[in-house]
Amino acid sequence: MSNNNKPKKNKKDIPINSLQDEPELAAKVDKIKNSVYEKELFRLQLELVKLHEWIKQRGLKVVVVFEGRDAAGKGGVIKRITQHLNSRIARVVALPAPTERETTQWYFQRYVAHLPAAGEMVLFDRSWYNRAGVERVMGFCNDEEYSEFLRSCPEFERMLVRSGIILIKYWFSVSDEEQEKRFQSRLEEPHKRWKLSPMDLESRSRWIEYSKAKDRMFAHTDIKQAPWYVVKSDIKKHARLNCIAHLLSVIPYEDLTPEPIELPNREDSSGYVRPPFSDQTFVPEIYPQKQR
Repeated sequence: MSNNNKPKKNKKDIPINSLQDEPELAAKVDKIKNSVYEKELFRLQLELVKLHEWIKQRGLKVVVVFEGRDAAGKGGVIKRITQHLNSRIARVVALPAPTERETTQWYFQRYVAHLPAAGEMVLFDRSWYNRAGVERVMGFCNDEEYSEFLRSCPEFERMLVRSGIILIKYWFSVSDEEQEKRFQSRLEEPHKRWKLSPMDLESRSRWIEYSKAKDRMFAHTDIKQAPWYVVKSDIKKHARLNCIAHLLSVIPYEDLTPEPIELPNREDSSGYVRPPFSDQTFVPEIYPQKQR
């Protein structure tokens, strides 16, 4: 049969799992309507409030790791997860490059300092997996350090799980074309330009090296006690909803929403005299309040 006579592949016949590997088809997937997205996001965020109260009341220790390509949408998901949560209970850890002193420590040491106590959830915006990704590809670690990480990381995570930590790991998968589009957006929009670092630009030219590093990382660290969950993130809104829904599904919780309360009446202030406004320093009203 000639190439011209080959049956055309119908989009409906293609499993949804394959769309990520076929960017031209992924771009044609119907995006969720904004009204539906906002409604679903609000519903899921309300469930996150219930989960976060359950974590607090039951003394759970939760670690959520967010990894993936640059501009894959990790930060956007983390922002939506924590938007309505108490930062004392659900906190984000995004560590900078290690200091000279930290480079002499046990590799996992600086991450251990940020692990949760009872009643806390910690979201790592990148984590100890830097060694298997950027450090490996960019040559920031040697072969011995890299091999040792692949050996010790599964045992480190099993130790965390045995200690009572709930460890959840997400990998955000974005296509080459979509990443390039997001990089271009960051270059063109001044309020996003800070997100684009020289390291991000370098990663574009090493796409295949990062792919190989990710494949090897998965081969060694996709363990039964702490498996990797892959989030397709070419469509940001879909990725956010899918990730939050999955997070809610892997931690059993109950609704501990407090009963409604009534505000008490204020005490009598008839004997209180306020100091004059002229004794206080006010912020200039560049945007003055309009009198009705």
